[in-house]
Amino acid sequence: MTSSMRNLLSDHSRYVESFRLFLQNSTEHQCMLEFIEKKLPGLISSIGKGKSAINILSVGGGAGEIDLQIVSKVRAKYPRVAINNDVIEPSTEQILGYKERVAKASNLENIKFTWHKETSSEFESRMNTEKEFKRWDFIHMIQMLYYVKDISATIKYFHSLLEANAKLLIILVSETSGWDRLWKKYGPRLPINDLCLYVSSADINEILDKAGLKYQAYDLPSKMDITDCFIEGSKDGEFLLDFLTETCDFTNTAPLDLKAKIMEELRKPECSEKKDGKYWFNNNLSVIVVEP
Repeated sequence: MTSSMRNLLSDHSRYVESFRLFLQNSTEHQCMLEFIEKKLPGLISSIGKGKSAINILSVGGGAGEIDLQIVSKVRAKYPRVAINNDVIEPSTEQILGYKERVAKASNLENIKFTWHKETSSEFESRMNTEKEFKRWDFIHMIQMLYYVKDISATIKYFHSLLEANAKLLIILVSETSGWDRLWKKYGPRLPINDLCLYVSSADINEILDKAGLKYQAYDLPSKMDITDCFIEGSKDGEFLLDFLTETCDFTNTAPLDLKAKIMEELRKPECSEKKDGKYWFNNNLSVIVVEP
């Protein structure tokens, strides 16, 4: 690995742009929304039983696109129950986006939003310092377990905060995805830092099995159009490659042999499907619902 390679998270604005293009080119949010629409109502059918208020904790809530869909489903299930929606999110930019989204949304009456600008570990430290022990009826961690230092301890801590009928929902890349293959094969040569771990559903299932926790897992088929990655000089392609490799300006900083190998890997059927002249990267996700 050359010294000029840097992790994508070291350049916030480039990360935001790469992430925006990832969402634009993938079915990431669509498949999550379909799951929320079809499966979530059944999964939350007992979380508000006998409650005057439902406490929801969003760990790494981002700009709130998915959070608001989750909250609306809980509200539809329990229309007369107050909802407290607490959000842990370290990015000021994302929190501002979330607040703007809430301000524009309708049908959010009887829902109280509270934002905590901190990481999940900072939240845990603060709760321990303040000796505050609040229990939650629904906790969700969507695409955020890559950014914690100790995944097992993080899951254990938030699981310990669940009420009797609560649920902990985790979404991350599936072990069947192109991400898992790419990371396992080339992760050691990419500029990983303390804030990014290459984990997939297989790792989480192993942690949960070891802890003896009961859970259900669901696969969410998803794909991403990465055709631009193979077009010389395409800016969008460069940003998408940054996102795929978690590397800032991968195209211009990666050693030539590594770049050639990754470009070849991305074309393989284990990573992508070629259809109608386009390359569709396997972006499959896994939803893991953990019982108290």
